[in-house]
Amino acid sequence: MNKSAYFVASAAAFAMLAGPAAAEDLVFNLKNGTGSVLTRFYTSPVGVEKWEEDVFGNQVLEPGEAIEITIADGRSVCEYDMRFEFSEESDLDTTTDTQNLCELGTYTIHE
Repeated sequence: MNKSAYFVASAAAFAMLAGPAAAEDLVFNLKNGTGSVLTRFYTSPVGVEKWEEDVFGNQVLEPGEAIEITIADGRSVCEYDMRFEFSEESDLDTTTDTQNLCELGTYTIHE
């Protein structure tokens, strides 16, 4: 192998080893199958003691509506805890669940 071909092959191998593994964004549809307004939605990888920021920000999810959720936190995990909070007028309590978001296409929260 000549010097330039050896250099190119070595550089390519080094680049593959040196770069961190890129985590893919987790994307799924969240549907509100309740009769109440969903005001806050939190996620956090399983085993993390604190909830991440509210995914909705200033938005809410009305009954029957759906929204595409993207979790782009740079982690390479699939199992996430989820927390759902409803409007003050609702008779629904805060709800939590754990799902494999890598395999999830749509998640519907029910009463």
